This record gives sequence, C-alpha cells and structure tokens, in this order.
Amino acid sequence: MKKLPFLHRGLTALVAAVISLVTFSTAYADTLRIGYQKYGPLVLLKDNGTLEKRLSEQGVEVKWTEFPGGPQLLEGLNVGSVDFGMTGETPPVFAQAAKADLVYVAYDVPAPTSEAILVPKDSPIQSVADLKGKKVALNKGSNVHYLLVRALESVGLTYADVQPVYLAPSDARAAFERGSVDAWVIWDPFQAAAEEQLQARTLRDGTNLVDNHQFYLSTRNYANNNPEIIKILIEEVDKTGNWIKSNLDEATDLVAPIFGLSREIAYKAVARQGNEAHFITDNVVNAQQKIADTFTDLKLIPVKLNISEVIWTPPAN
Repeated sequence: MKKLPFLHRGLTALVAAVISLVTFSTAYADTLRIGYQKYGPLVLLKDNGTLEKRLSEQGVEVKWTEFPGGPQLLEGLNVGSVDFGMTGETPPVFAQAAKADLVYVAYDVPAPTSEAILVPKDSPIQSVADLKGKKVALNKGSNVHYLLVRALESVGLTYADVQPVYLAPSDARAAFERGSVDAWVIWDPFQAAAEEQLQARTLRDGTNLVDNHQFYLSTRNYANNNPEIIKILIEEVDKTGNWIKSNLDEATDLVAPIFGLSREIAYKAVARQGNEAHFITDNVVNAQQKIADTFTDLKLIPVKLNISEVIWTPPAN
C-alpha cells in the first residue's frame, strides 16, 4: 500500500506529459493554407516567396488556393480547406450570419475606386437613378453588394427598385457583353478589364459611398493557436503592400501575367487597390457593423450581428 502514492504520482505525471504532448502537437500548425483571389498584396506575396522563407524557419509549409470571389473563399475557410484568406468587406458579414468559423485579423486601407457600377458604353443609363427597374449583375454577398445598396440610397432608391441578377464575375461579364443585364457592379481587376476591353462606362464608384476595405480573416482556432504565424503573415503582407505603393510600374510588370491581362489594365487595377495591412481598429469595427446592420435591415441576413464578437486581437509580446 505504501507504493500506491508513488504509483499515483507516476500516473499523474504520465498523464500530464501526454496532455502536454497532445496540446503542443495541436496548438502549433506545420502548415498555413491561404485562400486568395487575383487582386491585392496576396498575389505578389505568393509570387515573391518571402512568406515561405520566413515560415520555413518555423517549420511551417505554406499552401495557396485560388478562389473566384470572397463568398466562395469564406466557404472554404468555414469547411476547413484553408486557414486564412482575404476578402472584401461584405462577405464576412454574410459568413458570420451563417455562423461560419471566422475572425477578422487585419484590414487594408480603403480603396473606394477599386469597385464600381458599370454600364455599356452606349447605354442610355446616365445616372444611378436610371437603374430603377433595371437588371443589375453582381456577386451576391460580395463587397459590391454593399456598394450597390449605398449607391441606390444616395439617389433615393431602395434595393427593391432594381432587379439583382446574382452571378460570379466571369458569368456576369458574359451577361454584360450579351446585353442580358443593364449594369454590372464589379471590382478590380475585372472592373479595369471591362473599362479597357469593353469601354464600359463607370456610372458610380465607391468614392464618398463606401470604404471598400479588404479584410484578412482566419479561423478562430488557427489564429488563437498560431498567433506568431499570423503576425508574421500580416507583417509580410504589409511589406508587400508598401512595396507595391512605392513601385507601381514594377508591381504591374509582375502581376500583369498573373492576371492574364495587358499592362495597361493591370496598372489601373494595381494603382487603385488599397495596401498597408493593419490589425483591426475600433473605427473599422464600427464601419463593418454599419454594413452588417444595413443587410439586416434589408432582411438579406436573418439576424442582428455583433462584429466585435469576431475580431481577433494579437497577444501582447
């Protein structure tokens, strides 16, 4: 009987060691899976390899997956196919309403001219007010969804005054070229391509209507369990964004073949995008809350959201 306390202590130590080992193995990922779209600093970050170099020193492998739009990317985040991604300001609102597993990690500075309502060059539509009763193509739940709502409000119209046609960018462009829709709300580089290749007219961009922030998001578990990886990632995104701002010509030369677009189109898209990644501020939370409340009021999302509940704060050093 005298040996039992020692046996108990030995078993306790063994259990503690196993728990520690399991915790360590699950808390620190050896892979970072990034979802991206063909715009923004992530495109060049993927191309330049600096993130891979830094994270390889931590024993972390980086994997990249391309998505056609923000809603699709966040679905990938929710189902666990990626750990991190970048989208416009509206997709996270719809994803949060659907109870997706996500947290806002950081944001880019505003880029209001990097999205717009376009009409064909010879369209009789001359103002946003002329959209009443017209078919408008857009990617549902994307950043341009909010732009359309705000633009209509600015001229006394409501979302019910137009006929939304929900299409992904490639399908929307085809419908726009066929004349199946009267207008197209879209972001760069699709926007710049339509302006240059189709001579599409800009009816209204986001200036004085929307911020058009781009957000960096992760799953809550990944961000909480891998804060150093996330911090390194945001540092590298910010470095890339600042390099783009200071080297527009060189950045254009790099991204044009990635976009599969001419240099003129790529330059326009690159010059209009926001850069400089920052961790989330109260002002940004408030702006995002306004977007969430707008879509709740329109009954496009079924519940009142609290954006502050899904904000990730990096731990203090």
